Parts: sequence; C-alpha cells; structure tokens
Amino acid sequence: MCVESDGCEIEGCSTLDEVRTLSGSMSPALKSNPDLHPCKPGHKFRAALLKCRSPAAAAGILTFGNVLNYMDRYTVVGVLQDIQRHYGVSDSGIGLLQTVFICSFMVAAPIFGYLGDRFNRKVILSCGIFFWSIVTLSSSFISIEYYWLFVLSRGLVGIGESSYSSISPTIIGDLFNNNSRTMMLSVFYLAIPLGSGLGYILGSSAKVAAGDWHWALRVSPALGIMAGTLILLFVPEPKRGAPDQMGYIKTRTSWLCDMKALAKNRSYVFSSLASSSVSFATGAFGMWIPVYLARAQVVQKTAEPCTTKEICSSTDSFIFGAITCVTGLLGVVIGAVTTRLCRQKTERADPLVCAVSMLGSAIFICLIFVVAKKSIIGAYVCIFIGETLLFLNWAITADILMFVVIPTRRATAVAFQSFTSHLLGDAGSPYLIGLISDGLQQSYATSALWRFLSLGYALMLCPFIIVLGGMFFLATALFFLDDREKADKQLSQMTRQPSTVKV
Repeated sequence: MCVESDGCEIEGCSTLDEVRTLSGSMSPALKSNPDLHPCKPGHKFRAALLKCRSPAAAAGILTFGNVLNYMDRYTVVGVLQDIQRHYGVSDSGIGLLQTVFICSFMVAAPIFGYLGDRFNRKVILSCGIFFWSIVTLSSSFISIEYYWLFVLSRGLVGIGESSYSSISPTIIGDLFNNNSRTMMLSVFYLAIPLGSGLGYILGSSAKVAAGDWHWALRVSPALGIMAGTLILLFVPEPKRGAPDQMGYIKTRTSWLCDMKALAKNRSYVFSSLASSSVSFATGAFGMWIPVYLARAQVVQKTAEPCTTKEICSSTDSFIFGAITCVTGLLGVVIGAVTTRLCRQKTERADPLVCAVSMLGSAIFICLIFVVAKKSIIGAYVCIFIGETLLFLNWAITADILMFVVIPTRRATAVAFQSFTSHLLGDAGSPYLIGLISDGLQQSYATSALWRFLSLGYALMLCPFIIVLGGMFFLATALFFLDDREKADKQLSQMTRQPSTVKV
C-alpha cells in the first residue's frame, strides 16, 4: 500500500512506491497502516490520473502542443492569397503579417524565459495556449476595413506562442538526460515541420470545405484549448536540472549574471547565429514558396491567376504542407540517427552534422529557382531534398544548448536564442522578400512572368544566408568541447550531495 498526501490509501502500490501529487511534489512511501481509511471514488480517480503523469506522456503532450503551436502559425499562410485579395494589400503588406507576429514573439521570449526559470512552467504554458487560441478565433471575425486590426491580432498570437516555445523544451530537458533527451527533443522538434505542414493543409482544406477562408482560423483554437487542459492535468513540474546531477542545486544566479555568462559562451552564441540563418530561410520559404509556385503555374499556363476565381487555388499550399510534414519527419529522424552514429567517431558530432546539412541544403534550394519555370515537379523534388537537409539541425541545435548551458539558466538561454534567431531571421525575412519583390515589379512593366521572376529573384537571397549559417555551425564545433566542459564544472560547483544537507 502507499499513501496520497491527504492520508488516503491507494490500492495497487507497493511499500517502496512514491506518489506524485498534482502540484508536482513527491510524497514519501509509507507502509500500510490499519488506521488509514479506504479511498473514496474521487480519490481513486485522482490516483489513476497521477499514474498517467509519466515523463513519456508529458513529452507526448508537450509535443502535441508544439504541433498546434506551429500549425496555428502557418494556417494563415495556407490561405495567404485569399487574405491578400480580401484586404487588397501588396506583397510587402501581406509579408507584414508574419513580421509583426515574429516581432511580438521575439520581444516576449526573454520575458517568458525569465519567468520559466523561476515560476511554475506548466501554468505559464497553459495560459499561453488559452490566450493564443482565443485571439486566433477572434481574428476570423475581423471585417475588411480593419486590416490593421488583423495584423495586430497576429502580434498578440505571437506573444501567446512565445511562452510555449521558450519554456516547453526545458521541461523535457529536466525529464530526460543523455541519449534519451536527444531522442525526446528530436520528437519534440519534429513538431516544427509537422505542425507547419499541417497548418498549410488545415488552412487550405478548411477553406475549400467551407468555401470561406475565415474558417481556416476557427479549427485550431479548439485543439489549443484541449492541449492547454492536458498540460495542466498530466504534465509534471520537474525539478530543474534533476537529470544532470546527483545532488541539489544550492545556488541560483541573477538574470544579469545569466545573460553575461551566455554572452561569453561561444558555442551558444555561434549556434544562435546559425539558428538565425535557419529562421531567415524557413520564414521566407514558408511564407512565399506556395505563392511562387502558384505564379510559376500561371506562367506555364497550367493554372489561372487568383484574381479570376472566387477562392484561390489551394493545391500548392496543400502539396507544400504535405512535403513539409514528410521532410520534417525524415530530417529529424536522420539528424538524430546521424548524430548518434557520428558521436562514436567525434565528440564534435552535433555541430558538424548541422554544418554539413546546411551547406547541402543551400545547393538544392538554389536549384528550385532554376527549374521552377519549366517544371513544377522538378521544383518539388528540389524542395523535398533541400527541406530534409535543412530540418536535420533543429533538434540537434536544442541538444547543443542543453550540453553547454547549465540547467538553471536553460529557459533563459532558449528564450534569448529564440529572440536572436527571430530578430535576425524570420522577423524580417518575409517582409524583406515581399519588399524586394514589390521593388522589382515597380521597376519594370508588371506582367504574370515578371511577378513570378521578381519573387524568385527576391527568394534567391535565402541560399546565401543558409551557407552563412553553415559557417556559424563550423565555428560552434571549434568551441563545443570547451564550453561543455565549463558547463559541467560549473554545475558540479553549484550542487551538493544529499548526504551533506543538514537537518
């Protein structure tokens, strides 16, 4: 028998078991006592609920939440041409949607990182999910005269989603260690391409089914409310740094000290700059590639312009979303397996695998703009290979951070890395690509061919940024071992063994 914190006897437990309460604390095992009263029906339900709160279940729920995080983000992109026509805005104007979203996201990230290192993380996550779900639903009712309000709503959604991206990886980092942590983070970051792809598919499918693009924004909020509830019920609040130490952390550093330490951590700085390059490319591609391929088909005379239809064609968004889902799965799995194998050869495997995949991705992304004018299928093949190589590094980058940053400042590190990668990456890239495209269109006579070519020329900036990111990962490899050793030493200095604790 074992005892819950309210003195109730729970059936089916051995005398060596421990019971985790809903607050995340642990009740010590107690032997059976004849004075204990049997559990009431409500207590038995609570005990069954507690048994579901395993690390694997928590990781699964957090991954589900991350899928919704990115699905909600890219649902708008799946109906981008409809939104552009509905509100009557230019390429740069429609690119502003993602820029405002990312700007609010990155500004809020350090704030949530600070809170995540000091307060109950699952409560912050749940509140963030509830907030962005309600705002997304509300934005679907904004009328045609208030495009500025629609843009503002995307900014508010960015604040809510920032809480999730900044904090949830640190909970997984505190539930697992070593190779199991790498695998769980790989599954967690699989949600980025999977959720993004599902966002395209959901947006285009809901629009076609309802005959109105507004319904694309009315599906994911219900799933978000469900995810927030699951996090509150089934995700524990693990002790920070528990898998990385045998003792207890006896000191905590200030936020200013954390920031100074992160600025001096060369592996962290270079990997964050590399993440910025990835964010720049994925932000621009996610926003503009479906539009680019739709314009390519107009040039090839295999499709009609969007202006001649009641609702715009969703074929390219649907196919691009499906490709993103598959390449995300392949990329994360290949990245995890490749890194594990390469670690047997070199301890610098993590940043080296990222560097090679980035450089290879740049080649195939360049080829997209070479073949798109003649062959849409050829363009899709290049997208498939290029995205697979690009997605290899997402989970590995998170694991690099876990190796070189001590547990008590990981939420801050994740948040600040998110801030810098968005600031230098996808905060500006969708708007910048749209601005370049608009500038090129104004310089020459506007035609279907030139609208296609101008957007392609603007997107050609992305492969060069990806190559730059590969260089940053190579720089990370130079300092990775030293920074990992420093983190291990600092962690050992901050901990003490349980036997040394005075009663």
